[in-house]
Amino acid sequence: MLIRRKRGWELSEPAATPERYYVDRRRLLARIGIGGLILAAPAALPRIGVGADAASAVPLRPRAAIDDPSEELYPAPRNARYDVDQPITAEKYATAYNNFYEFGSHKQIYREAQELRVRPWEVRIDGLVEREMTIDIDQLLRRMPLEERVYRHRCVEAWSMTVPWTGFPMKALVDLTKPLAAARYVEMQTFFDPEPAPGQRQAWYPWPYGEGLTIEEATNELAFLATGIYGKPLPKQNGAPLRLAVPWKYGFKSIKSIVRFQFKATRPRTFWDRIQPAEYGFWANVNPHVPHRRWSQSTERVLGTQTRIPTRLFNGYGEFVQHLYDGIAGERLFT
Repeated sequence: MLIRRKRGWELSEPAATPERYYVDRRRLLARIGIGGLILAAPAALPRIGVGADAASAVPLRPRAAIDDPSEELYPAPRNARYDVDQPITAEKYATAYNNFYEFGSHKQIYREAQELRVRPWEVRIDGLVEREMTIDIDQLLRRMPLEERVYRHRCVEAWSMTVPWTGFPMKALVDLTKPLAAARYVEMQTFFDPEPAPGQRQAWYPWPYGEGLTIEEATNELAFLATGIYGKPLPKQNGAPLRLAVPWKYGFKSIKSIVRFQFKATRPRTFWDRIQPAEYGFWANVNPHVPHRRWSQSTERVLGTQTRIPTRLFNGYGEFVQHLYDGIAGERLFT
């Protein structure tokens, strides 16, 4: 008799439970009075609230541009090591229900994001490395070992999805540049171009969007730089042409449309940490037992369904990452 042992990130099908209303973090900036503006329009509340399938009425996003020079690289072979026992979220939901503050604070941002220019696109790698470089995105893609990985994605707003990303391990980029011994962190920055991205004209945000990982996190096998999704190049609203995917952390850590990696000796301040450090810290590891200051993190709504499921420690990836945080004292590891 064949006995199959589930891995830590695999989930059984849960029973649906009643949806609970959560105060969306878009109301945070209005509460703290930045610019005296209410950034989350009332019309957006039905889309981000509970009790409805928020993306059900949203059409499919536009397909990748036919002249995308990377299109021939997809689909890439799937790495079965990271398969999950949960249905993949339908493409129409994962590509039409997005956060991308550069273009606005509502969820149906995919229309506005089509203004993003993704070619030409250069990536700068500098700081405490042996080999500083600026490399064209298409040259970078052809130097990296592309593969597909199915990851669970858990937003801090208590919704989740399961997505087939295409990309390469972040460790491959780290190895390419050979960081010096003094490098303890990697800071990442997104583009800054207020002409197509009206959100970047809002001076109360600390643009450009920045995030960071420790070197140990960046070289963990789960840390992934995504360039595609659903067997195609990334659509603009999902972070084209290069984004981070760190599935054990809340989604705001997975920075989109990256243009720079800087290796540093000191911990970088991140976008949301600068705005509200009491609620959004550097580590942001998923933990159902540590609530957000304004809502519970014990369960999550599965995107495209009416179902809530229990949230797991490290989003179910503890066997890969728990050791990264052993011995760290006095840190808010889960916010």
